[in-house]
Amino acid sequence: MTGIMKGRWTAQPEEGFVVFIIGMRINRWWMVHRWLPPILAMGRMIRELSLQPELGFLGGKTWFGRTIVLIQYWRSFEDLDAYSKARDLQHVPAWADFNRKIGNDGTVGVYHETYRIKPGDYENVFVNMPPTLLGDCATLIEAKGALATARGRIAQA
Repeated sequence: MTGIMKGRWTAQPEEGFVVFIIGMRINRWWMVHRWLPPILAMGRMIRELSLQPELGFLGGKTWFGRTIVLIQYWRSFEDLDAYSKARDLQHVPAWADFNRKIGNDGTVGVYHETYRIKPGDYENVFVNMPPTLLGDCATLIEAKGALATARGRIAQA
């Protein structure tokens, strides 16, 4: 159980942030040659972002299944938007490749949602967990006293 933080903890980012949920759905699982390249491209993007913190990517978590979900945290919408348009980084060529090879043929679906989060508009708690999600991207403090309840945490955020 390495990395488990016993007790109740809450992540306290210093400023607002962006939550970006992105993923894909494998609509025709037997067409590996269609869905594997976007998965590999996403891996390259995550590696690139992790190695260049100045791009504004704070971290995230990925879950795999027929529908793949990535929850990401970004410093700002402007950073996320700049990354999505930077021709010298991984996203633009990966998106062009997806559109050229898959487009609207229905073999693979993609989606994303973007949320700007202001201080005071969120709360979180992690109980007996290793740092994960926002807790892996921001300072963790014990959720005690005023921070012991969701109402108290959202008032402090």
